Amino acid sequence: MTAPNSDVLCWNVRGLNSPARCITVHELMAATHCHLACFQETKLAAIDGTFASFLGSYKHNRFAFKLANGTRGGILLLWNDNYIDLQDNVVRRFSITATVSIHECGTTFLLTVVYGPARDSLKQAFLRELKNSKPVDAFAWLVLGDFNLIYRARDKNNHNLNLRRMHQFRAALSFCELREIHLQNQKFTWSNERRRPTHA
Repeated sequence: MTAPNSDVLCWNVRGLNSPARCITVHELMAATHCHLACFQETKLAAIDGTFASFLGSYKHNRFAFKLANGTRGGILLLWNDNYIDLQDNVVRRFSITATVSIHECGTTFLLTVVYGPARDSLKQAFLRELKNSKPVDAFAWLVLGDFNLIYRARDKNNHNLNLRRMHQFRAALSFCELREIHLQNQKFTWSNERRRPTHA
């Protein structure tokens, strides 16, 4: 049997601590058919079922989360258990990992959702955690999120590059045997939104 499509939404929301942002997420979730939503940088110190249900537009009845450290970080997963199931959730310093099962076909894979640190001093710890999350026995693995790292010069619109860090990220990706899902129809996904912006 061919595995059916299982739509996944991945979004750095830059904070779910404002009502306007929460309404935007709620409206997007109402308009989408995704079965699993992965939000990074939630900046939330607490999440309950009522709030998670609202964000998921009352279609995503299950959730898992990693709370923010103060106003930094935070990860939230929402899913509809009529279509998929997430089990064996493991919350680490920079990530959440779970086993995903698609009900219709029985396909199972490991999912890791990351929010990499912006602080340079923590990036080595993040890359170690990523490598330690690699599944054994060639189990299918999908890694999503915001790495706060690039591995190629063309992934940034200026020459302010940390070549050593790029090399370390490439080495971690190689160790993990990960392949990029290439971006389509645009070059960058992030901007610092300044007058002369940096895009990455």
